[in-house]
Amino acid sequence: MHTRFGLSKGDYSLLRKLNTPVKIQDYLDKLPINFEETGETYMSVSRALREKKVHCMEAALIAACALWVNGGVPLLMDFKTHNDEDHVVALFKKDGYWGAISKTNHAVLRYRDPVYRTQRELALSYFHEYTNAHKKGIKSLRSFSVPFNLLRYKKLDKDLEWVTSEEDLHYIAEDIDDIKHIPLITEKMAKGLRNATEFERKVIDGNVEWSKSKKL
Repeated sequence: MHTRFGLSKGDYSLLRKLNTPVKIQDYLDKLPINFEETGETYMSVSRALREKKVHCMEAALIAACALWVNGGVPLLMDFKTHNDEDHVVALFKKDGYWGAISKTNHAVLRYRDPVYRTQRELALSYFHEYTNAHKKGIKSLRSFSVPFNLLRYKKLDKDLEWVTSEEDLHYIAEDIDDIKHIPLITEKMAKGLRNATEFERKVIDGNVEWSKSKKL
């Protein structure tokens, strides 16, 4: 069965045990942040599991794969920003409501319980805290993508590269950046946004879970 997903027996066994979104999130929370100290990476699922460190995109791929091997659909959602870093989460749906699995080094932009009726509601749940806190606290989230189904690569002769590749998957980052994104606010709204306060900025930007010296 593991060969269907391109996984080793060990990786397949691990992901099969992560059979709920909560278990997946708990596992990802234990992995250190990939600080990309030797350069930008976009690791596949197998490579990231071996390296035992991930950033948001790599964690989202692991989460999507875990959902897939347990009978779900491997979906990602991309957030685009103004003058800030974009973010990627894995989407899941339970009892008709959307949730998200997310890896970040700060207290915000994390897991979302499946309580959101629409993808827009889910995306908006990230809006208030999504700030470039180190740059005057401007609220930076601007749009979210339609669901990005990783099974699309079966039709593009790339099939399971997102699971198995030893090469960095820059093309997936580019593909998700290029798909349709839906604006959350208008330009007029953006001009009227209140910046995060100094206290909020300290909370958002001043507390991180992983430092470069912290070990698993």
